[in-house]
Amino acid sequence: MEWPVLDEYEKLIFRMNPPRVVIDSRVCSSATIVEVDSARKHGILLDAVQVFTDLNLSIKKAYISCDGRWFMDVFHVTDQNGNKLTDQSEISYIEQSLGAIHHRRDNDYRGLTALELTGTDRVGLLSEVFAVLADLQCNVVEAKVWTHNGRIASLIYVKDCNSGSPIEDSQHINRIEARLKHVLKGDNDIRSAKTMVSMAVTHTERRLHQMMFADRDYERKPILQPSADCPVVTVQNWTGRGYSEVNVQCKDRTKLLFDVVCTLTDMEYVVFHATVNTTGDKAYLEFYIRHMDGTPISSEAERQRVVQCLQASVERRASKGVRLELCTEDRVGLLAEVTRTFRENGLNVTRAEISTTMDTALNIFYVTDALGNPADPKIIEAVRHRIGPANLQVKELPPLSDEKAEREEEAVGVAGAVLLSLGSMVRRNLYHLGLIRSYS
Repeated sequence: MEWPVLDEYEKLIFRMNPPRVVIDSRVCSSATIVEVDSARKHGILLDAVQVFTDLNLSIKKAYISCDGRWFMDVFHVTDQNGNKLTDQSEISYIEQSLGAIHHRRDNDYRGLTALELTGTDRVGLLSEVFAVLADLQCNVVEAKVWTHNGRIASLIYVKDCNSGSPIEDSQHINRIEARLKHVLKGDNDIRSAKTMVSMAVTHTERRLHQMMFADRDYERKPILQPSADCPVVTVQNWTGRGYSEVNVQCKDRTKLLFDVVCTLTDMEYVVFHATVNTTGDKAYLEFYIRHMDGTPISSEAERQRVVQCLQASVERRASKGVRLELCTEDRVGLLAEVTRTFRENGLNVTRAEISTTMDTALNIFYVTDALGNPADPKIIEAVRHRIGPANLQVKELPPLSDEKAEREEEAVGVAGAVLLSLGSMVRRNLYHLGLIRSYS
């Protein structure tokens, strides 16, 4: 099925049929259920999942059906600690965001200049990048850094240290690009190192996926041997229905569904049906997809490419190493100083999230030793002592809530009965298509 530009009739359909969102925390004993029913357009599933991703919520189950002109999804959602949603302002935000999903726009980081960097990862690279930015009077306000298979991708948002304004002077921009590209090239990455400066980008994490996909990180050999937690991806065609069936089994984590759907969307596949289930710390995702022209996967080479790309999409955000959280007063050169300390102690940053609130820096780093192995606790303590033990804390990821029993939910009240009926409609549709074994 092709996705032409919306004509006036289709635009009218969207205006006359805005998304209907129902959120209920009473129906299920272990999760808040969010049901979305809307006219369909390409990318709407990704837009819906992105709402939960931006709030760091976990999707424990999902039933997705997008055949015909309608989109109907049911999500079982928890917070990072595995609890149901109780904050009414957060629930209202979800309802409003999903209700305006046809008109959703990504953050454009107005007032900041975006720097996109890709290249070969190495110990101390971030230290050199932040040192260059500090030297060029660039104040880092936000940044995200991913590494995978020996490659690095980063989106860094900066403003001028002196004026506090976005950097718009062409000569200054040219100097930034030239010096950063020189750093990224190092001694052996002359061709693949890339830098780009822009005033606006799409959703940061989606853009990072796009950057690493364009860098073809999925084709490169991993630095370390695969672990037992490596995702298992299988792809096969269902000839009778004209779908390609994609199964992903891996360790469960926050934002997992977003990462997979983002990659499928960027590869120009359409998800028609899907189910998501989690048990303990394991996640099982099943998708029925087609190309945008309505055809399934047509060759072994394409099948292998889908497997590689989806494995990469899961692995890029996987937490590798010790999680360090830095909370201190922000100042020019702070990041250069901290990452230089990491480098001097042989620590490699595998992932980073940099943010600034008012005058406070809130930064998260995942670090390993130079070979990608777990860092020596004595070295971590030495780094903390040098930076300030009160400022740099070792943090653990919140454990997955596997003590919550997996059981069928009971409806409570009229609203609960209505919501279960809507969810049952989605499951029944998937059942009649043969995509799930039961809908009871």
